[in-house]
Amino acid sequence: MTGRFLKAFSPFVRIMPEIKQPQREVQFKEKLLWTIVVLIIYLIMSNIPLYGVSSTETTDYYYWLRVILASQKGTLTELGIGPIVTAGLIMQLLLGSKIIKVDMSDPYDRSMFSGAQKVFAMFLTILNIVAYLIGGAFGDLTISNATFVFLQLIFSGVIIILLDEVLQKGWGIGSGVSLFIATGVAGQVFWSMFSFIDAGPGQGARGIIIAFFQSFTNPNIDTAALFFRADRLPSIFGGLTTLGIFLVVIWFESTRIEIPLAYKGYRGFKGKYPMKLLYVSNIPVILVNALYANFLFFGQILAGPDSALRNADTNWLIDLIGRFNTVDTGGATGNYLVPEYGLLYYLTPPQGLDQLIADPFRAVIYLIFFIFLCVMLGRVWVDVSGLAPRDIAQQIIDSGMQIPGFRSSDKIIERILKRYIPTLIILNGFIIAVLSFFADSLGALTSGTGLLIAIGIVHQYSESLAKEMAAMQYPGMRSFLGMD
Repeated sequence: MTGRFLKAFSPFVRIMPEIKQPQREVQFKEKLLWTIVVLIIYLIMSNIPLYGVSSTETTDYYYWLRVILASQKGTLTELGIGPIVTAGLIMQLLLGSKIIKVDMSDPYDRSMFSGAQKVFAMFLTILNIVAYLIGGAFGDLTISNATFVFLQLIFSGVIIILLDEVLQKGWGIGSGVSLFIATGVAGQVFWSMFSFIDAGPGQGARGIIIAFFQSFTNPNIDTAALFFRADRLPSIFGGLTTLGIFLVVIWFESTRIEIPLAYKGYRGFKGKYPMKLLYVSNIPVILVNALYANFLFFGQILAGPDSALRNADTNWLIDLIGRFNTVDTGGATGNYLVPEYGLLYYLTPPQGLDQLIADPFRAVIYLIFFIFLCVMLGRVWVDVSGLAPRDIAQQIIDSGMQIPGFRSSDKIIERILKRYIPTLIILNGFIIAVLSFFADSLGALTSGTGLLIAIGIVHQYSESLAKEMAAMQYPGMRSFLGMD
């Protein structure tokens, strides 16, 4: 039976546009085509500026999280996939913690849950737009301009939700959220390598590969100086760091612990239950950054240079939240705020090797908090997402399997799993936090969190594409691959 929570969303679910589930088998080539179409539409939206907004007068409150949110400042994708991800995480937490009751085996309950999640994403979109307008993220707007910006972002929010739904419903491959994030990270890495924009006197181009080749023909550019570059410019060392972290994460993703299983009813039939070393993957670092994003957003509004709370008597108290330095990005892209004192200063990682060396105390404090939060939120996610020992034990029993040499009991299997899963959660949180920290601190070609998320997405997409190719060649394997 559908719970009261979902029933409260039903009037809104009825009026929300929806992508229908395919009623036939969608061929691999068609899925690939729809995936490309969805990506092209999103990229076009990312290059259409918001009408009525002057970018030079705006402050980018989400500058540090643009890659993770797959958003572009001052465009139709200003909010990116933030509302979708936040809505999904909150709904999963409510479901996993049993605060709301949903029978996922019931098609109606399942459709109502996905519909409520979509409506919730729209509510969060509206909330974010209002916060942007009140916080002055778009500068001083007239009533008519603010209304028009509001309508543009509402319309684009609906389009982004539907683009994600096209892939989620089976018309494409993967999900829109994953596709948009991976594309954004790949784009940032590409421009950090091949951008022709001048980086300043004696620096050559911003793109490190272009600058490297320029150093052979331009005597004013020192090739050795390109190994480390200040002001967060891409460097050779940063490129090597990016490659190294990519290889390390792929190795960790491929490392597994396998628990032997046997079928209860058939002798000789054996299997294995694989558990990755990165048991929760990059979920903890996404949750921590979502938490940091809210602190940073509201912190900039409360303690920013233009905050109404600032005066001669309260400056010392507001500075405890954060004191910011305004950085002009140049051109027509406005500015962004960099914390240089206060709590928010210790909640942001050092950006580059020069900042790491200048203030190692900040780096240590940030890393300790980051590891702690990754481990704790990883534990919470395991409990609410069906990955806890009790849930896995029940799945094994329901599939008609048992661990050889032990009685067929969910309590016994749960006790055995508890030897591994809590340790894997701690290792997962520690490894992901340390890799993200060093990616930021050593000047990787994109943000540390964005890099880790993109690597995980690329790994998942490679597995999905391999399954699709196998199913296309051998249709009889579809059920075996879990695609039906």
